[in-house]
Amino acid sequence: MITPKTIRSAEGAASITLAAFLSAAPVGAASDPAPVAPPQGDADLSAVAAIGKALFSDPTLSASGQMSCASCHDPKNHFAPSNARAVQLGGPHLDLPGLRAVPSLTYRRQTPPFTFGVLDPTSEAGEAAPQTVAQQGTGAKETAGPSASTQPAPQKTAGAPPAASPVPRGGLFWDGRADTLQEQALAVLFTHFEMAEPDRATLAAALRARYGDRFAQLFGASVRDEDKMLIDEAAFALSRYQTEAVEFHPYTSKYDAVLAGEAQLSPAEARGRALFDDPKKGNCAACHLDTRSADGRPPQFTDYEYEALGVPRNPAIPANADPHYVDLGLCGPLRHDAISTQPGNCGMFKTPSLRNVATRHVFFHNGVYTSLKQVLRFYAKRDSDPRAIYPTRDGQVKRFDDLPTRYQGNIDRADAPFGRAPEDGDALTEADQADIIAFLQTLTDGYSPSDE
Repeated sequence: MITPKTIRSAEGAASITLAAFLSAAPVGAASDPAPVAPPQGDADLSAVAAIGKALFSDPTLSASGQMSCASCHDPKNHFAPSNARAVQLGGPHLDLPGLRAVPSLTYRRQTPPFTFGVLDPTSEAGEAAPQTVAQQGTGAKETAGPSASTQPAPQKTAGAPPAASPVPRGGLFWDGRADTLQEQALAVLFTHFEMAEPDRATLAAALRARYGDRFAQLFGASVRDEDKMLIDEAAFALSRYQTEAVEFHPYTSKYDAVLAGEAQLSPAEARGRALFDDPKKGNCAACHLDTRSADGRPPQFTDYEYEALGVPRNPAIPANADPHYVDLGLCGPLRHDAISTQPGNCGMFKTPSLRNVATRHVFFHNGVYTSLKQVLRFYAKRDSDPRAIYPTRDGQVKRFDDLPTRYQGNIDRADAPFGRAPEDGDALTEADQADIIAFLQTLTDGYSPSDE
């Protein structure tokens, strides 16, 4: 039912009345309302979301005049890049490489804001982070940063509840530095190697020229005169588009049909799911949750937490040509806050959703792999056969070559399929890996029983 509703912009800058339906749930928070949404077209989008859709594909909002959100988040590829570049090119002349693989934008509206586990200031006061102390000695208590005395270092154990194992959780981007879809959109618009708008005045002028009248109809004539309000409403519109448009969260994979009792997994897919769930084999479900939540919501295939996996360095990223450059995830180079100063966070990246993972062309934060077969091989051999994963120099295997030695204590070495010695052999055979890949392919949206 469409009813008039008073809304306020993301910054609370404007209050207006719209004859359009808008959810009252905060954008970017856990707000998925139903397990499976019905088919929806543009006519079902609110007026704000309709503007957001136009903004999403508008290249004039970039410094180059040739790059839009859709340039990297291709709607035809589940809002992920359609090419196999490890990082995308952007900037004023479309010649500046990014630093990380571009993630898909599907299934982002449930992402919770960034938090750091469950804190108990009373018990934690005066205590240094255990991992920080282990790495830097007791002097770390005084030097590890302003939050070291109140924030336990991440002790990620796959599948453990946050209360038992406080870890960073939530947020958007690989390092969680944006709490909402609005914040994410604004960051991309101004990042120098992405859409590269030089300043707010330039972006506001572009918005005013192309969308001023439409925004004025919704938010009042004054919106055209205030740069901040215009930009905030544009970010709000982009977030509404991603929240309302079903194509961002269609839940139309074969696995969704299986959960609904409308399809069955093939023998290979069923074996793959068993391995995916087996805590002694793939153990994937410990972080990539594959069951409905307690309130019936579909699985998102992520626990939104962070982990250091120690994936190999990717020489295809131009920044890596500098041997002194290193991407530390939560510790930068793109995150700059108290979290980024904690040594126990360095090397950690957010666990991505696996929905539509079979349609991705590069994997992990640095895009080091280009196939699921390579990804499964990494998990199977990282510890049991590191020579197969990492480069060898001067006869020595350079394990964890993309993370400085002082942070390698953060790498998960305990959760299966990791933690195996060479004499233990691989946790997953090649047949196991092929079955898991068969299961992962059931997570691609657009399934129809006639595809069988």
